[in-house]
Amino acid sequence: MAERITPRHVDYSRWYLDVIREAELAENAPVRGCMVIRPYGYTLWEAVRDGLDRRFKATGHVNAYFPLFIPMSFLQKEAEHVEGFSPELAIVTIGGGETLEEPLVVRPTSETIIGHTYSRWIRSYRDLPLLINQWANVVRWEMRTRPFLRTLEFLWQEGHTAHATAEEAIEETLRMLDVYADFAINDAAIPVIKGRKSHNEKFAGAVDSYTIEAMMGNGWALQSGTSHYLGENFARAFDIKYLDRDNVLQYCHTTSWGVSTRMVGAIVMVHGDDQGLRLPPVMAPIQAVIVPIWRGDADRAVVEPVAEQVERALLGAGIRAKLDRRDEVTPGFKFNDWEMRGVPVRVEIGPRDVQQGTVVLARRDLPGKEGKQAGISLDGVAAAVNDLLNEIQASLLRQATEHREANTTFGVRSYSEFREILETRGGFIRTHWAGSNEDEARIKEETKATIRCFPLDADEGEGVCFYTGARTRQVAIFARAY
Repeated sequence: MAERITPRHVDYSRWYLDVIREAELAENAPVRGCMVIRPYGYTLWEAVRDGLDRRFKATGHVNAYFPLFIPMSFLQKEAEHVEGFSPELAIVTIGGGETLEEPLVVRPTSETIIGHTYSRWIRSYRDLPLLINQWANVVRWEMRTRPFLRTLEFLWQEGHTAHATAEEAIEETLRMLDVYADFAINDAAIPVIKGRKSHNEKFAGAVDSYTIEAMMGNGWALQSGTSHYLGENFARAFDIKYLDRDNVLQYCHTTSWGVSTRMVGAIVMVHGDDQGLRLPPVMAPIQAVIVPIWRGDADRAVVEPVAEQVERALLGAGIRAKLDRRDEVTPGFKFNDWEMRGVPVRVEIGPRDVQQGTVVLARRDLPGKEGKQAGISLDGVAAAVNDLLNEIQASLLRQATEHREANTTFGVRSYSEFREILETRGGFIRTHWAGSNEDEARIKEETKATIRCFPLDADEGEGVCFYTGARTRQVAIFARAY
């Protein structure tokens, strides 16, 4: 399998596409820029969906669904919003063979249609806060696409909430950012940096946008989830008002926040190696694969019943296990196949193991002999695998964190040093910043690096901006990004 995957150091982009193909996560659709998500890839998305949905409901949110088609006039009500999305819109002008009186936009995001709906649902302070999420598809007409990371159509969730005050809405915005970070760290084993977006990078129509930023295996950044405080912008555009306790009519303060199928791409790029996927056990469609080893019918008669016994034991312990019963391929082929698919634990059982009442465990996060444990008792195999899954989950997070720290430059003194680091080392550059929006745009044009965020945990104190020479306490993280 590995020979069909380009090594990362040779061509990282090709490696990514090879893994997507060979692990059967997705494939290109007949329409350029769209993808067919295959069952193995969709199961990963289901793990994202389920992990987030559980957290949303625990924080008081409920799910609903809003229309795919949005009247063009709705987008035009919020000037910054329509300007930001205009280049990406897919617009329907003919329906049922007739020219439509008003063009319909295929949903790029739902602030407008939901704002219209909220204006009818909200009347009094008793209706607030309104906490709703939807799971949906959206369409954005991208020119340069890549499976999971950037496609014309993608799947996501988008939360939309309405509040009585700015303080409550900002609290909600940051609460959902924390929810995203908790999911990324504890489920996807991806260390993320929480931060505020710059004016140039914020969501069109937002007062403030917040993000979780992750470092991929090649040092590039990926915006992995965003949460936006929209202020009264959409409330004024769509007349979302409520009567307060003093019977005074007030505008609501709204938020929106989303995570998409690009999280699947993040899992691939953060954890994958030259053999293919390495999946965090919490997310893995299959947590343990059982590979029986035999050379003939006599060996098979001995090994197969024990392999089935192990499968029952693992499934009974709540472990997502699969017995590989294929007899048209060799055990070696199976080893490589499941390694490429990122299954965290492999259970090997041969005739000698059966005689000894043991199995061999191989962990995907550690290569070769280092990752193998022999002599695991059959009676204790479920407990051993469960312990190993917990170790692997922590190991992948630790490895990803160490990679990020090793590829982060803390502080630069000049623009020339900044550019040299980008070209020679890459990764994140965490440094003081006092530049203007125009300065930021110029750096993006000249280096392809953007301000990924102003980290919320910044405690560097006062320093000198590498670009302007001004003293500032503001810290920014620059990187090239997907």
